[in-house]
Amino acid sequence: MVQAKQVSGSLSNVPVMTSPAEWEYRTFEPPRKETRKEAEDPVERLNELGADGWELASTVDYVGGGTKYLVLKRPVDAAEDEDE
Repeated sequence: MVQAKQVSGSLSNVPVMTSPAEWEYRTFEPPRKETRKEAEDPVERLNELGADGWELASTVDYVGGGTKYLVLKRPVDAAEDEDE
């Protein structure tokens, strides 16, 4: 989870978002329709993963076009929170 910290000055009560020290990554293949040429909308799976703290970071594409993998990341401490 991204942490907020307080800063002093005229905006002393406004949290400033900081990046986590460590990330963990995972990949998954976008679901394909029967023809294997057209991808199905992965929104349901992405929402499930988002609820566990994962966010889409990048894609790995085929040379000729199309997406081979979706790359997700989350702060390492989010995985520890999930285990509790």
